[in-house]
Parts: sequence; C-alpha cells; structure tokens
Amino acid sequence: MTLASTLAAASGPPAPGPHDFNLPSILPWNGSTSWGVNFGLEDGFFISKPMVLVVLSLIIVIALFAAAARPAAVVPGRLQFAGELVYGFVRDGIARDNLGSKDYQRFVPFLFAIFAFVFVNNYYGLVPFVQFPVMSHIGFPLAIALVTWVIYNGAGIARHGFVGYLKHETVPGGMKGPILLLLVPLEFLSNILLRPITLTLRLFATMFAGHLLLVLFSLGAGYLLLHSDNPLAIPAGIASGILFVAISCLELLVMFLQAYVFTLLAAMYIGEALADEH
Repeated sequence: MTLASTLAAASGPPAPGPHDFNLPSILPWNGSTSWGVNFGLEDGFFISKPMVLVVLSLIIVIALFAAAARPAAVVPGRLQFAGELVYGFVRDGIARDNLGSKDYQRFVPFLFAIFAFVFVNNYYGLVPFVQFPVMSHIGFPLAIALVTWVIYNGAGIARHGFVGYLKHETVPGGMKGPILLLLVPLEFLSNILLRPITLTLRLFATMFAGHLLLVLFSLGAGYLLLHSDNPLAIPAGIASGILFVAISCLELLVMFLQAYVFTLLAAMYIGEALADEH
C-alpha cells in the first residue's frame, strides 16, 4: 500500500482546500417571484455569504466615517480622531507622497475608498462567526483592480492624450534604436496589460493562503483534542491550537498590509500615468 493510499484510508478531519471557499448559498432563487414575474435567469440566482459581507462592508464604512465626520469639532472626539487619522494616513502617507501636491487631492476619495473597503473585507477573516475574508474570492479583488486600471489609464490619457500616453508608458526615457523593438512590447505588457492581474493575485493569494492555514490548524486542533485516540494527539492538538492563535495574530498585520499595499500600488500607478516622463 502506498503512502498516499494509507493517508487516504486513515480516519481524520476533512482536508481543507479550495472547496472551503465555495460557501453554500444563503438564499437560492430560480428567477421567478411569488407574483409571477420572471427575470429570465435560467440558471437561477443566489445570494452568498461573501455577497452579504460586501454589502455590509459598504454600510460599515459609510456609517463609521459619516458618524466620524458629523461632529466636525475643533477638539475631536475619539471617533472623529480615528476617522481623521485613517483619512490623513491615506491622504498624506499614500496619495500625496506618490502623486505630488499638484494632483493628489482629486484622487484621495478613490484611494481612501479602496483602502477602507479592502481593509474591512480582509478583517472579516478574524471576526467571530463571520471568519471569512472576502478578498479570498478572486472576483472581488479583480473587480477593484479593473476599476483601478480604468482610472489610472484614464488619468494618463487625459493628461497626455491617447497616443502620447501609449508612448509615455511603453517607451522608456532616453532609449533609442533597435532595443525599442524589445522594450516596447515588454513595457506594454507590463504597464498596460498585466498590472490588474498582479494587483489581483497579490491580494487574493495572500488572503486565500492565510485563511486556508487558519482552517487547517483549527480543524487539526479540534480533531486531535476531541476525536483522536492517539496518545500523541493531545500535545499535537495543543501545538496546532497555538499555531492557530499565532497565525491569527500574524494575520492582523498581514490584512492591514494588504490593504495598504493595494492602495499604495494604485497610487503609484496613477502617479506614474500622470508623470511627465516615464
């Protein structure tokens, strides 16, 4: 018997994997309503947990910062201070540093929105009874990355014109001659086509891997402590539980860093598109 078949035959907790991210629908719907209206959804329609969490994140962000901005006191309270701290961090630490004092202000709302949105949806992964980072579903970071792609390319075209922007993004400054036959396609691929993909994969893969590790060690600890008869199960289960707590603490930092890095790269791409020279 091979090692793989032995492991497959052994009893144990279900192995975590991509299937853990395919959550069952909360509200399945076949496209028909109780009053006889059919919306033509032949394959049906459903509302899933990530959909609910995304809508809830919008409500949370809008409600929190609306409440923080409402007093507008000279001496801010705790909520206003926290709101101003986050806004100032994005405005001064990300937007101003990467876009310059001339252009940064008009892009602050967008950068602030994606930072807050990604931040909240990342931290769902550590909220009890929720425990699912929405950005571990690739469709959500892909949508934000595509919006970012449209904005930075649109800003560059508005500044330089369509042809001028293509030249700006694909022809490195000071480069001439036959080497451009190699550099121009590479620059076009890197700066125009691949950026939304790399933005998406960086955020998605980190959230996916982190959540998978948490599932692995939590399931392992539960099985080893509660269901295994092996004499080594208890110390192994305790070790698995400790690793679960340690990775959860690490995820507190990683989730913030991913929101920051995504917003920082968006600001860098916008700043590069607006710059006078590539």
